[in-house]
Amino acid sequence: MFSIPGSIRLWITSCILLGGSLLLHTLQHGEAVVARQPLSDIPKTLGDWHGESHPLDAQVLQILKVTDYANRLYVEPNGKPVQLYIGYYANQRTGDTIHSPKNCLPGAGWDPIQSGYTTITLNDGRQITINEYVIQQDMNKQMVFYWYQTHGRVIASEYSAKYWMVSDAITSNRTDGALVRVITPMNDGEEAAKARLTQFTQALFPHLQGILPN
Repeated sequence: MFSIPGSIRLWITSCILLGGSLLLHTLQHGEAVVARQPLSDIPKTLGDWHGESHPLDAQVLQILKVTDYANRLYVEPNGKPVQLYIGYYANQRTGDTIHSPKNCLPGAGWDPIQSGYTTITLNDGRQITINEYVIQQDMNKQMVFYWYQTHGRVIASEYSAKYWMVSDAITSNRTDGALVRVITPMNDGEEAAKARLTQFTQALFPHLQGILPN
């Protein structure tokens, strides 16, 4: 059976994404207005975690260009922290697009040392596949879970997120979407860090479904 080399497949995919981006810029009709709740409505108590907000400074917000965001530090009774960041974009047609952690975290001085996917079983039995990312700065290692959430979908791949953004712009006149990222230290070991992020994600996810537009 004839197969297309990987480099050609990557080139074709890049051309499709570039063409889709150009299409977004040429569409003249306004974005569909979507009703939503503010991210501040996410509870500051999630399971055993209790959180407090840490507003981002003006310079960071100017770079991110988010429509709405939540940046919080949650701590469980044993003192182990989980940092939550959610960035929501109401419109990604004008270049104000979601920033991938794979670009932002190295830019902040964190070295990526491991990257892959993990599947989480939610409390209602459904499963979601998200990114699992290990980063290091000096002797400090942290584990990261992140995903893109758009119109009820949970998406791990950056390419898939771009594909759906273009597809939804054409079919429903919407480019809104969110990045959800959670981070925890790994000083108690990789297994414990992953279990902590998994439990936190299970506690967080039902609230995201009620707040982020479907």
